[in-house]
Amino acid sequence: MTVLDPRVPTAGNEPADSTASLARAGRLACFCPPGAPTPGLALDSDRWSPGVATLAAGFALSVLSQSLALGVLPLAGRLLAPNPHYMAAPYIAMLLGAATATFPASFLLDAFGRRAALALGASLGVAGGLIMAWALTVNLFAPFCLGAFWLGVAQGFSLFYRHEAALGATGTSRARAALIVFGSGALAGLAGPALAYQVARIAPASLFAATALAAALTQVLVLALAVFATARAPVLPHHFATAQAQPNWRAFIGPSLIAALAWFGMTAAMVAAPGAMAGCGIGAPIVFSAISWHVVAMYAPAFFTGFFARRLGALATAALGLALIAVAWAIESAANDYWRFASALIVVAIGWSFATAGASLRLYARANPSRGMLAAHDALLFLSAIAGAMAAAYWLPV
Repeated sequence: MTVLDPRVPTAGNEPADSTASLARAGRLACFCPPGAPTPGLALDSDRWSPGVATLAAGFALSVLSQSLALGVLPLAGRLLAPNPHYMAAPYIAMLLGAATATFPASFLLDAFGRRAALALGASLGVAGGLIMAWALTVNLFAPFCLGAFWLGVAQGFSLFYRHEAALGATGTSRARAALIVFGSGALAGLAGPALAYQVARIAPASLFAATALAAALTQVLVLALAVFATARAPVLPHHFATAQAQPNWRAFIGPSLIAALAWFGMTAAMVAAPGAMAGCGIGAPIVFSAISWHVVAMYAPAFFTGFFARRLGALATAALGLALIAVAWAIESAANDYWRFASALIVVAIGWSFATAGASLRLYARANPSRGMLAAHDALLFLSAIAGAMAAAYWLPV
């Protein structure tokens, strides 16, 4: 549908339930409302978003890029930082970029559609990975942090994939669609150790720079997927969308605070572990392996957290996740070899996954979230992760 399409109703003559009223100032003139259904389309009680598979693939590739960056940031930050307490600055910069991206990602998805918004996020990730690789080559700390910031912006866009899948589904399919996209990150985690090994074999003398370059190349794949394969965001029929209840901000508070606590605990443990492992004489490739298994454990439980939520309830599932995070902290505090550190990282990741999934299910069920509410939810999570990274940095002995 274009502005010259004779089917577009003129002002004052719009049908009461026309999807044309979804178009507004700010949309490109040649764009139809993203995913607008054809006239007369019936709304199923359980409708899947047609782009869930594509969103899952894009999210998996984004997580692969993230896992490569997670292996580089703490160790390279430790080497480049002018002060040991600044070693977490690159990771904090990445989280700050992700938090900064949450609201723009939400509004760009709404204004210009899925393809344009997700392609923009991936392109910024490509730039961030390239800047990181260059900064590591010339040993510059500030540009390294800048590259981490832009890679974080891409992460902020990619984390919205799960919300996009949920918003494109209806009924009970909403939570399942989000969990499937979230769980696809486990596939990327499984590929992480093999990719890190190949990078170490090909470029052992410049391992960190080569790993950052691999993260950038992975974002190129995300960009290609967004441009060539991503369907425009589905929108529910207008008569149904206008009948939806308003978002419940009071119901937003509890799940968001629970998830924020989980992100704080998980990030503090994850940021502290690589430096502690290096201090125990564990080599960088082995640290990358532990981080990769950590990433697998972050996302794999999403495939069965729905089962626990149905049996225990969403809040009980989230509480179980917080308890596992506390157990992981106890393991890490006494760790002095690879297996204890790896066990702590896996347990904290599983706890994070349970807490995040339980909180998200509660949010979808009770708060009827809008895009703006989901952006606020993700921003709070990233801000909590920043606080966790700062706590880990300042607890580190000088």
